[in-house]
Amino acid sequence: MSFDSTEHQGGQYQYYGTPTKAGEVVAFLSHMLDINLSQEAKGKRKTPICIWGKHGIGKTEIVQDLAKAKGYQLAYIAPAQFEEMGDLLGMPSIVNDETIFKAPAWVPKTEGPGILLIDDVNRADDRILRGIMQLLQNHELVSWKLPPKWQIVLTANPDGGDYSVTPMDDAMLTRMLHITLVFDLLEWAKWAEKAEIDPRGIHFVLTHPNVLVGSRTTGRTLVQFFDSIQEIQDLQQKLPLVKLLADSCLEEQTAKAFITFATQGFGQLPQPAHILASRDFGGEIERPIAQVVQQASLRVDILAAICTRLVNYLSLQEKPLDELEVSNLQQFVELPFLPSDLRLSLLQDLVQSSNPHLAVIAADPGIADLLLKGMN
Repeated sequence: MSFDSTEHQGGQYQYYGTPTKAGEVVAFLSHMLDINLSQEAKGKRKTPICIWGKHGIGKTEIVQDLAKAKGYQLAYIAPAQFEEMGDLLGMPSIVNDETIFKAPAWVPKTEGPGILLIDDVNRADDRILRGIMQLLQNHELVSWKLPPKWQIVLTANPDGGDYSVTPMDDAMLTRMLHITLVFDLLEWAKWAEKAEIDPRGIHFVLTHPNVLVGSRTTGRTLVQFFDSIQEIQDLQQKLPLVKLLADSCLEEQTAKAFITFATQGFGQLPQPAHILASRDFGGEIERPIAQVVQQASLRVDILAAICTRLVNYLSLQEKPLDELEVSNLQQFVELPFLPSDLRLSLLQDLVQSSNPHLAVIAADPGIADLLLKGMN
């Protein structure tokens, strides 16, 4: 079992499994879910998977989203909320002069495939953790079993430091496979585009990566804040309210950075859909972007954020680009103030996208010529 530790203000965080970003966690989890079903069909034991990571970075959402994508049923428990062993084991009952335990309400009743998500497992107290060990080993507890084709996935916060967790001993750790989720800016931005998070929030995250992750500022609290401002059309007109909302869930430095972001009008930059659909590219797209980025020194960070969002948006499209969209995309690539290295990176990201509809981009003579020039 691989092991990792990272320094923090109270000592060391202890993780298990390889620290990696969301896409690789999804691939690992999906692979193991398939392997476990194959093992079960052969009469072999299924192995639970535990996803480690700090709070608020999306561990639970990864499991929920993957279950939906694979068409699996999902059952959820948070054992930290269990106060009595009966919450885990079920209630005893006398049947034919024999004491049995009836499965508690959270236990799935129908055949899978399905995932039992045991969330924040090491926030449970030691009694509950010890009780869970049999469930991990045999997918059963006392008198009841999980239905066929159900698998166990757990999430856990790191051991050590300022997390209120119960350490798991080797006997429990070795009953699972482990992987650690770490926050990745580009992965988050891609997810946020798909989830239709407020676009001003995505711009902010991409241009302020250094103030994003802390004890209160996490992926989860950022989404809470961006959802709370979604109905505010003009942030500058509502700055006092925006500040109250930011202070309610983010750390002070993050809230201040967002207020500065809103004051400078960065949240009003053209969105990817607008860039592609505009019939007046010069007036609606090029001029507003130029006004924001052409300052005393070129704001390459803002241009990079726009490029990242454009790539993510295009990668999610399910229909081919029409003639206007291709034309606008070429005009964007040819913006005179777009640095050459950023232009080349944008083109490479587009032509290497897994979206087959973007193949037309490389086939366009103008864009192909720019790619060739960049490679020489």
